[in-house]
Amino acid sequence: MTLEEDALGVIRDHKEGVFQNELWKLLEIDSRKCSRIVSKILDDDLITRESAVSNGARTYRLSIKVEKEPTFELLMAGDIFSPCAGCRDACQPEICDKLTFWVMNIGNEAENTEETA
Repeated sequence: MTLEEDALGVIRDHKEGVFQNELWKLLEIDSRKCSRIVSKILDDDLITRESAVSNGARTYRLSIKVEKEPTFELLMAGDIFSPCAGCRDACQPEICDKLTFWVMNIGNEAENTEETA
């Protein structure tokens, strides 16, 4: 297991986040090496870092980046799911009846939104 994986594990275990000045002690490495590891996993977009104060010292609170739940609203036209998602038909979009119906529902949904506004 790499030090990056160890650091991610420690950060993940601390639900409220962990201070960077505590992380290097928990990993039993020096602060400079910890800073390089934190930079690497920040660049990989796996954690967040915010300024904080711990025992009177300026440091950073590190937290695991929370993944958002997938949403499918862009695939919806009213109550109709996009016919192209998972479609196995070898059609041409320009003449696909299912796609035309779905696109027409997007237009109807936009008109209904304008009327209620």
